[in-house]
Amino acid sequence: MNFSEVFKQSNQLCKVSPDGKYLATCVQYRLVVRDVSTLQILQLYTCLDQISHMDWSSDSLFILCAMYKRGLVQVWSLEQPDWHCKIDEGSIGLVSSRWSPDGRHILNTTEFHLRVTVWSLCTKAVSYIKYPKACSKGIDFSRDGCYMALAERRDCKDYVSVFVCDDWHLLRHFETETQDLAGLEWSPNGCVLAVWDSCLEYKVLLYSLDGRLLSTYSAYEWSLGVKSVTWSPSSQFLAIGSYDEKVRILNHITWKKITQFEHPSTINNTKAVSVCKRSSICLITYCQFLLLPAPDEICPLPVQIPVVKPDPDRANPKIGISSLAFSADGRYLATKNDNMASVAWVWDMQKMNLVAVLEHTSAVKCFQWDPKHPRLALCTGNAKLYLWSPAGCVSVQVPAEGGFQVQSLSWHCTGDSLILLGKEQLCLCYMETEQEDK
Repeated sequence: MNFSEVFKQSNQLCKVSPDGKYLATCVQYRLVVRDVSTLQILQLYTCLDQISHMDWSSDSLFILCAMYKRGLVQVWSLEQPDWHCKIDEGSIGLVSSRWSPDGRHILNTTEFHLRVTVWSLCTKAVSYIKYPKACSKGIDFSRDGCYMALAERRDCKDYVSVFVCDDWHLLRHFETETQDLAGLEWSPNGCVLAVWDSCLEYKVLLYSLDGRLLSTYSAYEWSLGVKSVTWSPSSQFLAIGSYDEKVRILNHITWKKITQFEHPSTINNTKAVSVCKRSSICLITYCQFLLLPAPDEICPLPVQIPVVKPDPDRANPKIGISSLAFSADGRYLATKNDNMASVAWVWDMQKMNLVAVLEHTSAVKCFQWDPKHPRLALCTGNAKLYLWSPAGCVSVQVPAEGGFQVQSLSWHCTGDSLILLGKEQLCLCYMETEQEDK
Protein backbone atom coordinates (compact mmCIF):
# COMPACT_ATOMS: atom_id res chain seq x y z
CA MET A 1 0.00 0.00 0.00
CA ASN A 2 1.45 3.38 -1.05
CA PHE A 3 0.33 6.95 -0.42
CA SER A 4 0.62 10.11 -2.51
CA GLU A 5 1.65 13.51 -1.26
CA VAL A 6 -1.00 15.70 0.36
CA PHE A 7 -3.00 18.28 -1.61
CA LYS A 8 -5.36 21.05 -0.55
CA GLN A 9 -9.15 20.82 -0.89
CA SER A 10 -12.22 22.65 0.45
CA ASN A 11 -15.60 21.36 1.67
CA GLN A 12 -14.73 17.73 0.83
CA LEU A 13 -15.14 18.58 -2.86
CA CYS A 14 -13.02 16.00 -4.63
CA LYS A 15 -14.20 13.56 -7.31
CA VAL A 16 -12.68 11.19 -9.84
CA SER A 17 -14.11 11.44 -13.35
CA PRO A 18 -16.44 8.58 -14.42
CA ASP A 19 -13.84 7.30 -16.88
CA GLY A 20 -11.28 7.18 -14.07
CA LYS A 21 -8.69 9.39 -15.81
CA TYR A 22 -8.99 12.67 -13.93
CA LEU A 23 -9.21 13.96 -10.38
CA ALA A 24 -11.08 17.22 -9.77
CA THR A 25 -10.69 19.13 -6.50
CA CYS A 26 -12.00 22.46 -5.29
CA VAL A 27 -9.91 24.92 -3.29
CA GLN A 28 -12.12 27.86 -2.28
CA TYR A 29 -13.12 29.39 -5.66
CA ARG A 30 -10.62 27.42 -7.78
CA LEU A 31 -11.21 24.14 -9.60
CA VAL A 32 -8.11 22.00 -10.09
CA VAL A 33 -8.09 19.05 -12.53
CA ARG A 34 -5.26 16.51 -12.25
CA ASP A 35 -4.22 13.41 -14.12
CA VAL A 36 -5.04 10.50 -11.79
CA SER A 37 -1.96 8.48 -12.72
CA THR A 38 0.62 11.28 -12.35
CA LEU A 39 -1.32 13.82 -10.20
CA GLN A 40 0.03 16.55 -12.47
CA ILE A 41 -2.25 19.58 -12.88
CA LEU A 42 -3.91 19.58 -16.30
CA GLN A 43 -6.35 22.48 -15.93
CA LEU A 44 -6.97 25.25 -13.42
CA TYR A 45 -10.27 27.12 -13.51
CA THR A 46 -11.34 30.18 -11.51
CA CYS A 47 -14.97 30.53 -10.46
CA LEU A 48 -16.82 33.69 -9.46
CA ASP A 49 -17.23 32.68 -5.81
CA GLN A 50 -16.47 29.88 -3.37
CA ILE A 51 -17.66 26.56 -4.77
CA SER A 52 -20.47 24.82 -2.85
CA HIS A 53 -20.90 21.75 -5.08
CA MET A 54 -18.96 20.12 -7.89
CA ASP A 55 -19.79 17.21 -10.21
CA TRP A 56 -18.60 15.53 -13.41
CA SER A 57 -20.74 14.94 -16.46
CA SER A 58 -21.31 11.26 -17.29
CA ASP A 59 -18.86 11.36 -20.22
CA SER A 60 -16.11 13.10 -18.19
CA LEU A 61 -15.99 16.05 -20.61
CA PHE A 62 -17.58 18.75 -18.44
CA ILE A 63 -17.47 19.81 -14.78
CA LEU A 64 -20.27 21.60 -12.99
CA CYS A 65 -19.47 24.06 -10.18
CA ALA A 66 -22.38 25.47 -8.17
CA MET A 67 -22.23 28.53 -5.93
CA TYR A 68 -25.45 28.32 -3.96
CA LYS A 69 -25.09 31.61 -2.08
CA ARG A 70 -25.01 33.55 -5.33
CA GLY A 71 -27.46 31.35 -7.25
CA LEU A 72 -24.81 30.61 -9.87
CA VAL A 73 -23.63 27.56 -11.79
CA GLN A 74 -20.51 27.52 -13.94
CA VAL A 75 -19.67 24.70 -16.34
CA TRP A 76 -16.15 24.04 -17.61
CA SER A 77 -14.96 21.96 -20.56
CA LEU A 78 -11.91 19.69 -20.40
CA GLU A 79 -11.53 19.52 -24.17
CA GLN A 80 -11.97 23.28 -24.71
CA PRO A 81 -10.55 25.12 -21.67
CA ASP A 82 -11.53 28.52 -23.09
CA TRP A 83 -15.21 27.51 -23.32
CA HIS A 84 -17.42 27.92 -20.29
CA CYS A 85 -21.07 28.34 -19.40
CA LYS A 86 -22.68 30.42 -16.67
CA ILE A 87 -26.22 29.86 -15.38
CA ASP A 88 -27.70 32.52 -13.12
CA GLU A 89 -30.93 31.64 -11.33
CA GLY A 90 -31.28 35.23 -10.12
CA SER A 91 -33.41 36.23 -7.16
CA ILE A 92 -35.25 32.88 -7.07
CA GLY A 93 -32.08 31.34 -5.61
CA LEU A 94 -30.48 27.92 -5.81
CA VAL A 95 -30.28 25.00 -3.35
CA SER A 96 -29.29 22.09 -5.57
CA SER A 97 -27.66 21.48 -8.95
CA ARG A 98 -26.99 18.21 -10.77
CA TRP A 99 -26.31 16.68 -14.17
CA SER A 100 -28.80 14.69 -16.17
CA PRO A 101 -27.58 11.22 -17.24
CA ASP A 102 -26.73 12.40 -20.76
CA GLY A 103 -24.27 15.00 -19.44
CA ARG A 104 -25.83 17.74 -21.58
CA HIS A 105 -28.55 19.02 -19.26
CA ILE A 106 -28.34 20.61 -15.80
CA LEU A 107 -31.16 20.42 -13.27
CA ASN A 108 -31.31 23.30 -10.79
CA THR A 109 -33.65 23.30 -7.80
CA THR A 110 -34.58 26.80 -6.64
CA GLU A 111 -34.96 28.03 -3.09
CA PHE A 112 -38.06 26.87 -1.21
CA HIS A 113 -38.31 24.12 -3.87
CA LEU A 114 -40.54 26.29 -6.06
CA ARG A 115 -39.41 24.55 -9.24
CA VAL A 116 -36.75 22.50 -11.00
CA THR A 117 -35.17 24.23 -14.00
CA VAL A 118 -33.74 22.04 -16.78
CA TRP A 119 -31.03 23.82 -18.79
CA SER A 120 -29.74 22.41 -22.08
CA LEU A 121 -26.07 23.01 -22.88
CA CYS A 122 -26.62 22.13 -26.53
CA THR A 123 -29.71 24.13 -27.51
CA LYS A 124 -29.81 26.59 -24.56
CA ALA A 125 -33.45 25.60 -24.11
CA VAL A 126 -34.99 25.89 -20.66
CA SER A 127 -37.76 23.73 -19.17
CA TYR A 128 -39.53 24.11 -15.84
CA ILE A 129 -40.92 21.43 -13.55
CA LYS A 130 -43.22 22.67 -10.79
CA TYR A 131 -43.95 21.41 -7.27
CA PRO A 132 -40.75 19.48 -6.45
CA LYS A 133 -40.92 18.23 -2.88
CA ALA A 134 -38.31 19.22 -0.31
CA CYS A 135 -37.16 15.81 0.97
CA SER A 136 -33.94 13.90 1.50
CA LYS A 137 -34.07 12.10 -1.85
CA GLY A 138 -36.71 13.63 -4.09
CA ILE A 139 -35.05 13.02 -7.49
CA ASP A 140 -33.62 9.78 -8.86
CA PHE A 141 -32.58 8.63 -12.32
CA SER A 142 -32.88 5.06 -13.53
CA ARG A 143 -29.56 3.28 -13.95
CA ASP A 144 -29.83 3.30 -17.77
CA GLY A 145 -30.46 7.05 -17.76
CA CYS A 146 -33.81 6.79 -19.53
CA TYR A 147 -36.16 7.95 -16.77
CA MET A 148 -36.28 10.45 -13.95
CA ALA A 149 -38.58 10.06 -10.94
CA LEU A 150 -39.50 13.26 -9.12
CA ALA A 151 -41.31 13.54 -5.79
CA GLU A 152 -43.93 16.30 -5.77
CA ARG A 153 -46.12 17.97 -3.17
CA ARG A 154 -49.31 19.74 -4.18
CA ASP A 155 -52.66 20.29 -2.46
CA CYS A 156 -51.22 18.69 0.70
CA LYS A 157 -50.71 15.37 -1.10
CA ASP A 158 -47.66 13.48 -2.35
CA TYR A 159 -47.19 12.59 -6.01
CA VAL A 160 -44.51 11.05 -8.21
CA SER A 161 -43.87 12.16 -11.79
CA VAL A 162 -41.83 10.01 -14.17
CA PHE A 163 -40.13 11.89 -17.01
CA VAL A 164 -38.39 10.60 -20.14
CA CYS A 165 -34.90 12.11 -20.07
CA ASP A 166 -34.50 12.35 -23.87
CA ASP A 167 -36.97 15.23 -24.25
CA TRP A 168 -38.28 15.66 -20.65
CA HIS A 169 -41.87 14.82 -21.49
CA LEU A 170 -44.08 13.49 -18.69
CA LEU A 171 -44.53 9.71 -18.89
CA ARG A 172 -46.53 9.01 -15.72
CA HIS A 173 -47.97 11.03 -12.86
CA PHE A 174 -49.56 9.33 -9.85
CA GLU A 175 -50.46 9.97 -6.24
CA THR A 176 -48.58 7.97 -3.60
CA GLU A 177 -50.09 6.44 -0.48
CA THR A 178 -47.78 8.37 1.84
CA GLN A 179 -48.44 10.89 4.57
CA ASP A 180 -45.14 12.70 4.04
CA LEU A 181 -42.96 11.16 1.34
CA ALA A 182 -39.30 11.16 2.42
CA GLY A 183 -37.49 9.57 -0.53
CA LEU A 184 -37.54 7.42 -3.64
CA GLU A 185 -35.08 5.18 -5.46
CA TRP A 186 -35.12 3.12 -8.66
CA SER A 187 -34.08 -0.51 -8.56
CA PRO A 188 -30.81 -1.08 -10.48
CA ASN A 189 -32.71 -2.82 -13.31
CA GLY A 190 -35.08 0.15 -13.59
CA CYS A 191 -38.25 -1.92 -13.23
CA VAL A 192 -39.39 -0.88 -9.74
CA LEU A 193 -39.48 2.42 -7.87
CA ALA A 194 -39.24 2.26 -4.07
CA VAL A 195 -40.96 5.09 -2.20
CA TRP A 196 -40.86 5.52 1.57
CA ASP A 197 -42.66 7.66 4.11
CA SER A 198 -41.19 9.98 6.72
CA CYS A 199 -39.76 8.58 9.95
CA LEU A 200 -43.10 9.16 11.67
CA GLU A 201 -44.67 6.25 9.81
CA TYR A 202 -43.09 2.95 8.76
CA LYS A 203 -44.23 2.52 5.16
CA VAL A 204 -42.40 1.44 1.99
CA LEU A 205 -44.26 1.32 -1.32
CA LEU A 206 -43.13 -0.41 -4.53
CA TYR A 207 -44.35 1.00 -7.85
CA SER A 208 -43.93 -0.21 -11.42
CA LEU A 209 -42.73 2.07 -14.21
CA ASP A 210 -46.33 2.74 -15.28
CA GLY A 211 -47.35 3.82 -11.76
CA ARG A 212 -49.04 0.64 -10.55
CA LEU A 213 -48.68 -0.08 -6.83
CA LEU A 214 -47.01 -3.49 -6.65
CA SER A 215 -46.79 -3.84 -2.88
CA THR A 216 -46.81 -2.02 0.44
CA TYR A 217 -44.64 -3.00 3.39
CA SER A 218 -45.00 -1.85 6.99
CA ALA A 219 -43.14 -3.57 9.83
CA TYR A 220 -44.85 -1.80 12.74
CA GLU A 221 -46.90 1.24 13.76
CA TRP A 222 -46.88 4.05 16.34
CA SER A 223 -43.11 4.39 16.49
CA LEU A 224 -40.29 5.98 14.48
CA GLY A 225 -40.00 4.05 11.23
CA VAL A 226 -37.75 3.99 8.15
CA LYS A 227 -34.30 5.61 8.36
CA SER A 228 -32.44 4.22 5.32
CA VAL A 229 -33.23 2.23 2.17
CA THR A 230 -30.99 0.64 -0.46
CA TRP A 231 -31.27 -1.91 -3.29
CA SER A 232 -28.93 -4.84 -3.85
CA PRO A 233 -26.97 -4.63 -7.14
CA SER A 234 -29.06 -7.45 -8.66
CA SER A 235 -32.39 -5.79 -7.68
CA GLN A 236 -33.32 -9.03 -5.88
CA PHE A 237 -33.28 -7.52 -2.39
CA LEU A 238 -34.43 -4.27 -0.84
CA ALA A 239 -32.77 -3.50 2.51
CA ILE A 240 -34.67 -1.25 4.92
CA GLY A 241 -32.97 0.20 7.99
CA SER A 242 -35.19 1.54 10.75
CA TYR A 243 -35.15 3.29 14.12
CA ASP A 244 -35.76 0.01 15.95
CA GLU A 245 -32.10 -0.92 15.20
CA LYS A 246 -33.01 -3.62 12.67
CA VAL A 247 -32.51 -4.18 8.95
CA ARG A 248 -35.31 -5.96 7.11
CA ILE A 249 -34.67 -7.63 3.75
CA LEU A 250 -37.51 -7.83 1.21
CA ASN A 251 -37.38 -10.16 -1.79
CA HIS A 252 -38.27 -9.03 -5.31
CA ILE A 253 -40.81 -11.76 -6.05
CA THR A 254 -43.38 -11.41 -3.27
CA TRP A 255 -42.01 -8.19 -1.68
CA LYS A 256 -42.26 -9.92 1.69
CA LYS A 257 -39.64 -9.93 4.42
CA ILE A 258 -37.31 -12.92 4.12
CA THR A 259 -35.09 -12.08 7.08
CA GLN A 260 -34.10 -9.33 9.47
CA PHE A 261 -30.72 -8.41 10.91
CA GLU A 262 -30.60 -7.25 14.52
CA HIS A 263 -27.77 -5.26 16.12
CA PRO A 264 -27.48 -6.55 19.70
CA SER A 265 -25.37 -4.83 22.35
CA THR A 266 -23.91 -8.19 23.38
CA ILE A 267 -22.24 -10.56 20.91
CA ASN A 268 -22.60 -14.09 22.24
CA ASN A 269 -22.80 -16.39 19.22
CA THR A 270 -21.59 -19.97 19.45
CA LYS A 271 -20.46 -19.78 15.80
CA ALA A 272 -17.98 -17.07 16.66
CA VAL A 273 -14.43 -18.39 16.37
CA SER A 274 -12.30 -15.51 17.58
CA VAL A 275 -12.44 -11.96 18.80
CA CYS A 276 -9.26 -10.05 17.95
CA LYS A 277 -8.48 -6.69 19.51
CA ARG A 278 -6.00 -4.11 18.44
CA SER A 279 -5.31 -0.74 19.96
CA SER A 280 -7.65 0.81 17.44
CA ILE A 281 -9.97 -1.94 16.22
CA CYS A 282 -11.73 -5.02 17.52
CA LEU A 283 -12.77 -7.63 14.97
CA ILE A 284 -15.34 -10.31 15.68
CA THR A 285 -15.33 -12.86 12.86
CA TYR A 286 -17.84 -15.66 12.30
CA CYS A 287 -17.34 -19.06 10.71
CA GLN A 288 -13.66 -18.54 9.95
CA PHE A 289 -10.27 -18.38 11.61
CA LEU A 290 -8.37 -15.14 11.29
CA LEU A 291 -4.58 -15.11 11.42
CA LEU A 292 -3.25 -11.83 12.74
CA PRO A 293 0.29 -10.88 13.76
CA ALA A 294 1.16 -10.14 17.39
CA PRO A 295 0.48 -8.26 19.58
CA ASP A 296 -3.23 -8.91 18.99
CA GLU A 297 -5.33 -9.76 22.00
CA ILE A 298 -7.78 -12.66 21.65
CA CYS A 299 -10.89 -11.82 23.63
CA PRO A 300 -13.38 -14.41 24.85
CA LEU A 301 -17.10 -14.14 24.26
CA PRO A 302 -19.40 -12.54 25.14
CA VAL A 303 -18.29 -9.14 23.85
CA GLN A 304 -20.12 -6.01 24.94
CA ILE A 305 -20.71 -3.39 22.24
CA PRO A 306 -20.57 0.23 23.51
CA VAL A 307 -24.02 1.84 23.30
CA VAL A 308 -24.81 5.56 23.52
CA LYS A 309 -28.24 6.35 24.88
CA PRO A 310 -29.94 8.96 22.66
CA ASP A 311 -31.45 12.14 24.05
CA PRO A 312 -35.25 11.71 23.82
CA ASP A 313 -35.80 15.48 23.86
CA ARG A 314 -33.81 16.07 20.67
CA ALA A 315 -35.10 15.76 17.11
CA ASN A 316 -33.54 13.09 14.85
CA PRO A 317 -32.27 10.92 17.72
CA LYS A 318 -28.95 9.12 17.23
CA ILE A 319 -30.46 5.66 17.06
CA GLY A 320 -31.26 3.21 14.30
CA ILE A 321 -29.73 2.12 11.00
CA SER A 322 -28.49 5.20 9.15
CA SER A 323 -26.10 3.55 6.68
CA LEU A 324 -26.60 0.54 4.39
CA ALA A 325 -24.26 -0.57 1.59
CA PHE A 326 -24.10 -3.72 -0.53
CA SER A 327 -20.80 -4.98 -1.91
CA ALA A 328 -20.43 -4.79 -5.69
CA ASP A 329 -21.15 -8.52 -6.11
CA GLY A 330 -24.13 -8.34 -3.73
CA ARG A 331 -22.59 -10.97 -1.43
CA TYR A 332 -22.21 -8.71 1.63
CA LEU A 333 -24.15 -5.92 3.32
CA ALA A 334 -22.49 -3.36 5.60
CA THR A 335 -24.57 -1.49 8.18
CA LYS A 336 -24.19 1.12 10.90
CA ASN A 337 -26.43 1.56 13.94
CA ASP A 338 -26.26 5.17 15.13
CA ASN A 339 -26.36 4.46 18.85
CA MET A 340 -23.43 2.04 18.33
CA ALA A 341 -21.58 4.56 16.19
CA SER A 342 -18.11 3.06 16.66
CA VAL A 343 -19.17 -0.25 15.11
CA ALA A 344 -19.65 -1.41 11.52
CA TRP A 345 -21.50 -4.69 10.89
CA VAL A 346 -20.99 -6.98 7.88
CA TRP A 347 -23.64 -9.54 6.85
CA ASP A 348 -23.46 -12.46 4.40
CA MET A 349 -26.41 -12.22 1.98
CA GLN A 350 -26.08 -15.83 0.81
CA LYS A 351 -26.13 -17.37 4.27
CA MET A 352 -28.21 -14.51 5.72
CA ASN A 353 -26.09 -14.23 8.84
CA LEU A 354 -23.55 -12.00 10.56
CA VAL A 355 -19.98 -12.24 9.24
CA ALA A 356 -18.06 -9.57 11.13
CA VAL A 357 -18.39 -6.81 13.68
CA LEU A 358 -15.77 -4.07 13.36
CA GLU A 359 -15.46 -2.04 16.54
CA HIS A 360 -13.34 1.09 16.68
CA THR A 361 -12.37 3.48 19.45
CA SER A 362 -14.28 6.36 17.83
CA ALA A 363 -17.35 6.77 15.63
CA VAL A 364 -17.27 5.39 12.08
CA LYS A 365 -17.59 8.43 9.82
CA CYS A 366 -17.71 6.70 6.46
CA PHE A 367 -17.51 3.27 4.84
CA GLN A 368 -17.55 2.25 1.18
CA TRP A 369 -17.16 -1.00 -0.76
CA ASP A 370 -14.49 -1.55 -3.38
CA PRO A 371 -16.34 -1.37 -6.77
CA LYS A 372 -14.57 -4.50 -8.04
CA HIS A 373 -13.90 -6.73 -5.03
CA PRO A 374 -15.65 -7.61 -1.73
CA ARG A 375 -13.44 -5.22 0.25
CA LEU A 376 -14.74 -2.57 2.66
CA ALA A 377 -12.86 0.65 3.47
CA LEU A 378 -13.67 2.59 6.66
CA CYS A 379 -12.52 5.77 8.40
CA THR A 380 -13.16 7.19 11.88
CA GLY A 381 -11.72 10.70 11.75
CA ASN A 382 -8.22 9.68 12.86
CA ALA A 383 -5.00 9.15 10.91
CA LYS A 384 -5.78 5.55 9.97
CA LEU A 385 -7.44 3.73 7.09
CA TYR A 386 -9.28 0.47 7.88
CA LEU A 387 -9.95 -2.32 5.39
CA TRP A 388 -12.04 -5.47 5.77
CA SER A 389 -12.36 -8.44 3.43
CA PRO A 390 -13.51 -12.05 3.96
CA ALA A 391 -9.84 -12.90 4.64
CA GLY A 392 -9.63 -10.49 7.58
CA CYS A 393 -8.96 -6.84 8.34
CA VAL A 394 -6.08 -4.40 8.46
CA SER A 395 -5.50 -0.87 9.74
CA VAL A 396 -2.92 1.39 8.07
CA GLN A 397 -1.41 4.62 9.33
CA VAL A 398 -1.63 7.42 6.77
CA PRO A 399 1.99 8.67 6.54
CA ALA A 400 1.13 12.33 6.04
CA GLU A 401 2.70 15.20 7.93
CA GLY A 402 0.70 17.52 10.13
CA GLY A 403 -1.72 14.95 11.53
CA PHE A 404 -3.84 14.08 8.49
CA GLN A 405 -7.23 12.88 9.81
CA VAL A 406 -9.41 10.90 7.40
CA GLN A 407 -12.94 12.34 7.45
CA SER A 408 -14.31 10.55 4.39
CA LEU A 409 -13.13 8.35 1.54
CA SER A 410 -14.10 7.08 -1.91
CA TRP A 411 -12.81 4.35 -4.23
CA HIS A 412 -11.44 4.85 -7.69
CA CYS A 413 -13.71 3.08 -10.21
CA THR A 414 -11.04 0.42 -10.83
CA GLY A 415 -10.68 -0.42 -7.13
CA ASP A 416 -6.92 0.15 -7.40
CA SER A 417 -6.83 3.27 -5.22
CA LEU A 418 -8.70 5.27 -2.59
CA ILE A 419 -9.18 9.02 -2.25
CA LEU A 420 -8.80 9.99 1.41
CA LEU A 421 -10.25 13.34 2.47
CA GLY A 422 -9.23 15.27 5.57
CA LYS A 423 -10.71 18.55 6.75
CA GLU A 424 -8.72 20.66 4.29
CA GLN A 425 -6.46 18.12 2.60
CA LEU A 426 -6.55 14.97 0.51
CA CYS A 427 -4.24 12.16 -0.50
CA LEU A 428 -4.47 8.99 -2.57
CA CYS A 429 -3.88 5.49 -1.26
CA TYR A 430 -2.69 3.00 -3.88
CA MET A 431 -3.57 -0.65 -3.34
CA GLU A 432 -1.14 -3.37 -4.32
CA THR A 433 -2.49 -5.42 -7.23
CA GLU A 434 -1.89 -9.12 -7.88
CA GLN A 435 0.36 -8.29 -10.83
CA GLU A 436 2.53 -6.09 -8.65
CA ASP A 437 2.79 -8.88 -6.09
CA LYS A 438 4.03 -11.26 -8.77
